[in-house]
Amino acid sequence: MEFHLLGPFEAHHEGRRVLVGSRRQERCLLAILLLEAGAVVTTDRLIDLLWDGGAPASARGTVHTYIGRLRAALAPYGLRLETRHDGYAVEPDTHVVDTREFVHLVREAAAARDPAQRVRLHDRALALWRGPLLADVAGPRLRERIGGSLDDLRLSALEQRAEAQLAMGLHENVVADLALPAQQHPDRERIVAARMTALYRGGRQGDALALYRGTRRFLVAELGVEPGSGLRTLHDRMLRADPRLDRPPAPVYAVRVGEEWLPWNTSGHPALEFCNTYAGWGGPELPGSEWLRGYSTLAVWAGHLDLAEDRFVSRLLEQARRHPAEAAAALEEARDFRGRLYTCLTAPDDGRAFTAVAAVAEEAAKASVFVRGEDGLGRWRLPPGAGLRLPLRAVAHSAAELLADPRRFLIRACPGEQCGWLFLDESGRRRWCSLGTYGKGHPTQE
Repeated sequence: MEFHLLGPFEAHHEGRRVLVGSRRQERCLLAILLLEAGAVVTTDRLIDLLWDGGAPASARGTVHTYIGRLRAALAPYGLRLETRHDGYAVEPDTHVVDTREFVHLVREAAAARDPAQRVRLHDRALALWRGPLLADVAGPRLRERIGGSLDDLRLSALEQRAEAQLAMGLHENVVADLALPAQQHPDRERIVAARMTALYRGGRQGDALALYRGTRRFLVAELGVEPGSGLRTLHDRMLRADPRLDRPPAPVYAVRVGEEWLPWNTSGHPALEFCNTYAGWGGPELPGSEWLRGYSTLAVWAGHLDLAEDRFVSRLLEQARRHPAEAAAALEEARDFRGRLYTCLTAPDDGRAFTAVAAVAEEAAKASVFVRGEDGLGRWRLPPGAGLRLPLRAVAHSAAELLADPRRFLIRACPGEQCGWLFLDESGRRRWCSLGTYGKGHPTQE
């Protein structure tokens, strides 16, 4: 079953809504158990929450009646309400609860090093909220008692997503996303600071300073405190027009293509450039090592390397917007292929890596068509029917050509611990890639 608690209470089984005719308090009781899935909620606590200190003498019997009705209604769907000591518990099992999924996604986002990945995870988490917790079965006081920590976590997710967006230069998104939260929660100074920064970068210095003044008035009047040092410092820097506030630092060893930052071309071959969309191959994973931050970057990169025509790239970006889950899966498959290709090129005796690369290359060969280019030369191309996997198949086709080329034995890996990028050493004298070392700057640096 699937349970939606972040908004009006809903229960679904195989896409069909259930428990539609149940009593409001019954749904509320079930929601309380689901919020604490796996733990025992005592009968006394259920009574206290459901009646908020004004329980009738029959409350205990009423709770038992509710449990009996819920058991009968849920039994056909495999959800069991267990009696334990003087209380009840719901075992999470394979059932989906949006509150639990929300917490998991926020924690995963906090652990992600790549700002774009953090934004994607926070987007998925925040999209689960369809309104206040249990909007149709719980009042404000009960909502605060059982879901106050969830609302705090939602605000923290808004803060962290905004800060990641600012690191990526997406200040327009932050201005729009935080308009209402900054107004509703002036005590959340990270939200205020993020929106002030976004307004300032958008050329709206006056609005940014007005937001600070309004926030300060609230804090002094309602809480009797001045803004924190971080917000005061940000305000002072804006008054001084500190140029460091204008935008995040531009990445080093990168080129801007459309809305994406891509690594410089350094290797002399598309298949090697694909491997070079990741850095630090030889050492521990570092912040800024991943250049393929989202499917859009992969698609734009393929066009930039002439592996896909511009009109196909535009089509891929639109497909990715309409089918984000499929785009994410295609990106993960491309990243996995990249790792296998890197192994194949740096460890020629690794038969398993070669077999894995060859399997994708064979798929690409079957799907390719031979076309005449604008320069009059023929070349193999992937048609748009390849869908979101077009960039992967195009890279695989390029990789197969390289593996069949004697130059394949001239491939070297930059020995820099933070690099590992591949290049063709046709002179036999190079030790490093053309950058000399992997740059400290990067669009995803922290």
